Amino acid sequence: MRRFPPVDELADGVRAGDRSALGRSITLVESTRRDHQDLAQQLLTLLLPDTGRSHRIGISGVPGVGKSTFIEVFGRMLTAQGHRVAVLAVDPTSSISRGSILGDKTRMPTLATDTNAFIRPSPTSGTLGGVAAKTRETMLLCEAAGFDVVLVETVGVGQSETLVAGMVDFFAVLMLAGAGDDLQGIKRGILELADLIAINKADGDNLKPAMRARTLYEMALHHLTPISPNWQPPVQTCSATQREGLPDIWDAMCSHRDAMHASGEFASRRRQQAQTWMWALVEGEIRRRLREDPSVAAQIDGLEEAVAEGRQTAGTAASGVIVKLFGD
Repeated sequence: MRRFPPVDELADGVRAGDRSALGRSITLVESTRRDHQDLAQQLLTLLLPDTGRSHRIGISGVPGVGKSTFIEVFGRMLTAQGHRVAVLAVDPTSSISRGSILGDKTRMPTLATDTNAFIRPSPTSGTLGGVAAKTRETMLLCEAAGFDVVLVETVGVGQSETLVAGMVDFFAVLMLAGAGDDLQGIKRGILELADLIAINKADGDNLKPAMRARTLYEMALHHLTPISPNWQPPVQTCSATQREGLPDIWDAMCSHRDAMHASGEFASRRRQQAQTWMWALVEGEIRRRLREDPSVAAQIDGLEEAVAEGRQTAGTAASGVIVKLFGD
């Protein structure tokens, strides 16, 4: 049985920037055991006054776009400027074995050895949106440990990127030239969420296609209403391998943050995100209790079978579960 130090001892260690304490605190937060979850909430409550001071940045993009390389080079650039960077790199979880590779540290070998960086790979555990179930809590722990930039790398499988966009201050989407970047191939949803589009791997023979793709994305964004009235998402080109264009992307992120603070939108967005987070936890807890209640669980099995076989509608079955849990 895994044992943890007292929560006040863990909190002191996290505040002091102790990596061992931070790692154990994240493990505690990620645990699904009920007693561990109670301890985790006590720990987060103690650390709450020390959170909220980081620049929260989401990095998304399809597999193969070069997210890990981008984050490693980008992170090293920031630590060289004196920033402390935490990377929450999320690994896909197999729907068959429930296992994940957790190889993000091997994909960011240089950043992983940087004393001003902290990389935490976490499995999605089937969570939609390409983010781990406890990414938000882990972000708070990293902030309490003194990391002023938190990068959240999503799986980028297109399930529901709104989840990560709804927990960060800035949402950057990496794209590739020649990968469906004509106007018909551009996905409207991802563009509506993005605070910046970056065409990666813009070097060598791919430079001209990247510039064409940039023009197409700029045209597409021109026809969309920006997610914020105080920011027009730019489209930029970059090459992580050649270390080109990344300073401009960081400048855009800082300009966005200045604009959000000046308008008051930064604070209002953070408040809204906290409320959304609360209701997401409420929904998750209801689902957990449904599964753990013996009488309800027994009924759920039968309802799922009836729906799967077409003997009952999903709506009727859902109503039956709600009535069983809350009554008429």
